[in-house]
Amino acid sequence: MRTTHSRFQRTPKKFYITNWRIEATELRVLDSKGEQIAVMSKADALAKAAAEELDLVLIAEHAKPPVAKIIDFKKFLYQEEKKQKDARKGVKKGVVKDIKLSLFIGPADLERMINKGIEFLKEGNQVRLNLGLRGREMGKTKMAFDLMNGCIVKLGDVNIAKEPKLEGRVVRAVVAKKK
Repeated sequence: MRTTHSRFQRTPKKFYITNWRIEATELRVLDSKGEQIAVMSKADALAKAAAEELDLVLIAEHAKPPVAKIIDFKKFLYQEEKKQKDARKGVKKGVVKDIKLSLFIGPADLERMINKGIEFLKEGNQVRLNLGLRGREMGKTKMAFDLMNGCIVKLGDVNIAKEPKLEGRVVRAVVAKKK
């Protein structure tokens, strides 16, 4: 059996039991504001919801007796989706920002890149410094490591997540803000 993988992480949708699909015979019924109306039979609750042209939605099925709410179901789903989106906005994932350098970078450009790196660190991101070597520059790896270590010192008080290392034609290091 072959499984397929998606690059997008899917969250399972929450299903609500509504109206005639509710199996409980007796329900604790709440109005749209969340105030308790009464404990009543399923038929009475459905009739009350139909009279108000709203839906009866099972909120807590494991309670004794189960709790149902008389609400506009589509509006309720919209509000739940909106809450989930707002919750996701507040979560910041561990982002690694890249800064690309070259061996013979000018002092003004180097200063600009270091300032950008300091900005990224203040935002709470990790910074990956990439120093690319081209052609004959591969013979000047000591100079590349000196430049990389100088950049790390200029970034200030940081944790070195990954020491400078030559990976192919790139000297790479990763730094993070000290906690």
